[in-house]
Amino acid sequence: MHDRTVTLPTIDHGPVTIPEPSWCAGHANHRPDTERVDLAHTGEDVTLHFRGQQLAHACLDQAPYAERATRDVQVSVSLTGTALDARGMYELAAALDTYADRLRTLADSLLVIAAEGDL
Repeated sequence: MHDRTVTLPTIDHGPVTIPEPSWCAGHANHRPDTERVDLAHTGEDVTLHFRGQQLAHACLDQAPYAERATRDVQVSVSLTGTALDARGMYELAAALDTYADRLRTLADSLLVIAAEGDL
């Protein structure tokens, strides 16, 4: 199901050619001193902004050579916060409601990827 590949230099295995899923945002930030186990496909970020600050981001993620039980496509999520008063907490809750809808869309994308075999 992969129509394209990408070749990335690694410090331990030299150039490694891997299938690149259609959802991958590319490898512009790839460093040549990366080990093969750390090669990863990453999708576009879905971000949560609150009061002008990025609090969280999530994206599709896959590490085909990872040393873990699963190498399936997953959603990687990060979250950072700050101390807020009651009004701020209500505003954050509203932002999280919107973000939750965007995360559901990301989960739907993950299901489509799995169904189409674009892993």
